[in-house]
Order: sequence, then structure tokens, then C-alpha cells
Amino acid sequence: MENKEFYNKYIEIFLEENSKVNLISKNDEKFLWEKHIYDSLAVSVFFDKYGTPKTLLDIGTGGGFPSVPIALTYPQIKVTAVDSIAKKIRAVGIFGEKLGLKNLTPVCSRVENLDGKFDVITSRAVSRLDKICEYALPKLKKGGYFVAYKARKTPEEITDAQKILKKYNAKIVEIIQYSLPLEEEHTRNLIVIAL
Repeated sequence: MENKEFYNKYIEIFLEENSKVNLISKNDEKFLWEKHIYDSLAVSVFFDKYGTPKTLLDIGTGGGFPSVPIALTYPQIKVTAVDSIAKKIRAVGIFGEKLGLKNLTPVCSRVENLDGKFDVITSRAVSRLDKICEYALPKLKKGGYFVAYKARKTPEEITDAQKILKKYNAKIVEIIQYSLPLEEEHTRNLIVIAL
């Protein structure tokens, strides 16, 4: 994981924008690094194991998590950040401009209206696994991976998603568990789905 100082400018810009748009709750601002940036960068464990993709789509990017930290840390990845809420995508665009991220493309749209397919798709705190698989899997290149960021309720969501996975001939190949750098225990999972 990169050192925190590397993200100082991003943190500064984010907090400034958050005061206008309310991308995350005020209570969460003091945990911006731990709960949002560090969490977003957990995907680096996946990249180390499965390789860094050329293209990545982040579905329901909201305030730019994980799309902006990924674009910032991996300038070689072309990151498309999609969300249907205009003010959030506008904020992501501002982060991209102010941080000089030539590899970040914010798109205000529903994911089903997007063209093209991607090597890797991410989604963090968007919807239940079965729902998000319905959106993600049609946009995934053959041989690509969908990485779903999930908190605790993973087992039941995995069971509920089996029908959708079967429909697209996709399978869960790994669940990467990690913890956030907080005093109380915050365990998270990356559910890695291969097509």
C-alpha cells in the first residue's frame, strides 16, 4: 500500500469538495484515509495476484471510490467511473482535473447504457451481489474479473448470486479478506468473480 503522504493533495481536494456536495458523511471525514482511500486500494492485493488490467470500470462510483484512488495509484490503468448521480460524477471530474488524472473518465450514466467491455470491473458498497452482478457481468471481457467490495454479510449474498453467476457462466474464484487500519475490527472482503 502506498504511503499516506502520497494522497495528501487528494485528501485536501476531497474535503474541500465534500463541504459543498456531501459525498461522505461529516463523521466519516476524519476516517477518509482508513475507511475510503485505504479500503479502495485493497484491490492492489488482487492486482498483485491477477495482474494489473489495461481497463477498469467502477460501477456506482459515488464520490470516486475506488475509481479515484485506483487512477491516482495506477496511472497505467484507464479507469472509467460511472454513476447516475450528476453531482457525484461532477465531483469525480473535479478530482481528476485537479490531480491531473489523464487516465480517469467520469461518466454520468446508467451502466447498462455504456459501450464497450472492460478487463476488470469494481463496485464498492453499491448493491447486493446478485443485483450488481447483473450490471457488471455483461460489461466484462471474456477472461476478465469482477471485484466486488463487500463487508460482512458475504455468505448469504454469495448464495443468492449463484443463479446470476450461472446465467453468465461466471464463477467466484477467490474471496480476499482484509482489515481496515482502525482501532475496532473492520473486516472486509473482495469477492473475485471470473468470466
